[in-house]
Amino acid sequence: MSLPSPSEHIDRISPTRRPDRPAVMRQSWSSLLFLHWALPAEAIAPLLPDGLEVDTFDGRSYVGLVPFAMAGVRPEGCPAVPWLSNFLEVNVRTYVHHRGSGPGVWFFSLDAANPVAVALARSLWHLPYHRATMRLDRDGESGAISYESRRLGRPKGVGCSVGYRPIGSPREAEPGSLEHFLVERYLMYVSAGGQLRVGQVHHRPYPVQGAELIHLQEDLVAASGISLPDAAPLAHFASGVTVEIFPLEPVGQSSRPSVLPSPT
Repeated sequence: MSLPSPSEHIDRISPTRRPDRPAVMRQSWSSLLFLHWALPAEAIAPLLPDGLEVDTFDGRSYVGLVPFAMAGVRPEGCPAVPWLSNFLEVNVRTYVHHRGSGPGVWFFSLDAANPVAVALARSLWHLPYHRATMRLDRDGESGAISYESRRLGRPKGVGCSVGYRPIGSPREAEPGSLEHFLVERYLMYVSAGGQLRVGQVHHRPYPVQGAELIHLQEDLVAASGISLPDAAPLAHFASGVTVEIFPLEPVGQSSRPSVLPSPT
């Protein structure tokens, strides 16, 4: 079990800077809904691989449910292919660091509507993707968005149904704020063959605004082995960003400051 070390002195700005090396993929993320529940760190720590610690804000850890749309997914230098490059995704995640640096994301699950993308992400990126049927609808008059997802693999049928409406004005999250802690994450950790690896993404800061939940039903978080509190989740929305993806590297074997002690 990796209980949290003090998180207040972790460098959360370096990972937001673009790495000085070539990207391997490009994609766009849009209509992102960030739902977060606060949990005791002890509820998350047993679910993490060795080497990762729970990242906390004011002593609390968070689990997130993030449905969104992906477009233009392609290797660097290649054109997008509509039937392969555009699809919906929803992920269940928490926030971690490695020995007091590299604040990033640990994914419990990622569901996507494209079977080819699911297979490639599992084999090349070692991410726990699952194939699902998905649908996103927008109400042009009210601005409301509805999102449906149902998994086709095991456990079959788990998913989410969420309706929401963006509210307020978009702005960049202020460094040091809870919003920044939750949404501005640029490192992802994976476990491959018993080895911990880290990958980095780069994009401009999210244009974050509030979101009003209309309805929410989900069992994806429970399928990840996490019990949620009865409280309503924090809800944030971002219209979208264009993203560069950088290759995975072994944790602790990179000379780049975003990985080693000086962290979406």
